[in-house]
Amino acid sequence: MKRNFARILLGVCSFSPFVIFAQTTVPVVPTLSGQLNIPTSAVPFLNFTPDARSGALGEAGVALGDADANAVYWNPSKLVFAKQSSGASVSYTPWLRNLIGDMYYTYLSGYGKVGKNSVISGSLMYFDLGTVDFTTATGVAAGTFNSREYALTASFAQRLSQNFSMAVDIKYLNSNLAAGSSTPGLKPGATAAADISAFYQNESRDRSTGQGIGWAFGGMISNLGGQINYGGTQNSYIPTNLRLGTALTLYADQYNKFNFVLDFNKLMVPTPNYVNGVNLNAGKNYFGAVFGSFADAPGGFSEELKEVTISTGVEYWYNDQFAARVGYFNESAQKGGRKYFTTGIGLRLQQRFGVDFSYLIPIKQGNPLADTFRISLLFNFSKGNRIGDDEETTDDSK
Repeated sequence: MKRNFARILLGVCSFSPFVIFAQTTVPVVPTLSGQLNIPTSAVPFLNFTPDARSGALGEAGVALGDADANAVYWNPSKLVFAKQSSGASVSYTPWLRNLIGDMYYTYLSGYGKVGKNSVISGSLMYFDLGTVDFTTATGVAAGTFNSREYALTASFAQRLSQNFSMAVDIKYLNSNLAAGSSTPGLKPGATAAADISAFYQNESRDRSTGQGIGWAFGGMISNLGGQINYGGTQNSYIPTNLRLGTALTLYADQYNKFNFVLDFNKLMVPTPNYVNGVNLNAGKNYFGAVFGSFADAPGGFSEELKEVTISTGVEYWYNDQFAARVGYFNESAQKGGRKYFTTGIGLRLQQRFGVDFSYLIPIKQGNPLADTFRISLLFNFSKGNRIGDDEETTDDSK
């Protein structure tokens, strides 16, 4: 399906697609000047959920245990606790398939342990926005272009104690929406960014029965970096994001367990504050904009809380081979109004291969995200080893 370039530039470059979703699916509250005070950024694909496992858990994953290669996105510090010494994953998601038939994104990731306490990893996120029709000011056809964006990430994680680890990432991102078209002055936008993350996990289990509980906490600040420019005089903020979460694992016995996960997300970009048609929060320097985003909402602290999205889910595993998942995602109606349920399943075969599938179910009809599905394939390149096999156990009941 081909689309007009101006639509793409407005919806993807200048504004987050989720703002457009909000305007078409739920009522949003404008400021007194009639402007929407919803934080937006360029290259929003950086915060798209890439994999089917977290996609089925309401898009939660910063503290989710049993880490696989997709932890490069959610929290690479978890990888030092991975049961496998190396692995990879590939995920595919058709995007807005009920509205635009040729958009999709794919995610490739992999990791390898360096000794017992260090992990290196990397990933590629590729977002294809499909074919765009260009026209002149008089409406004459001026060719077509395939818009695309991608981000390359390299990560290093280190265990700092028996139960705690941290990681740092560096990434390069490129957004080519219309460079080479007949529109003068346009060029690909590119910049660099960094992430920092932390993870803590612990558990108490009875080795004879397998019963017990486990708990984990995770946090990550992603996309700390420069602004992006498409050839004009205006620089756009990238979607710096703070994610905090926790997970609780209930071990019913040796074969059955339940994971309960909860994530909170805050987009660390300025909240628009229009007075007489002028955005008072525009033009801030990068670090002032990012760290000032916790106190710049026109409505004060109560409005800042509405900018926090909530993701939660429950995952059931049988014998670490079959998983069933449900989740829920919630966003304030004043800040976009995305609200939907998610569900999915997962299979693991002989610790070498796995597949996950997720499906999104919106609460309101007409949501552009309706029928979104994700599929992920997992590959493990070494035999699995239980974390407890080469560590001192934390089980007090033995």
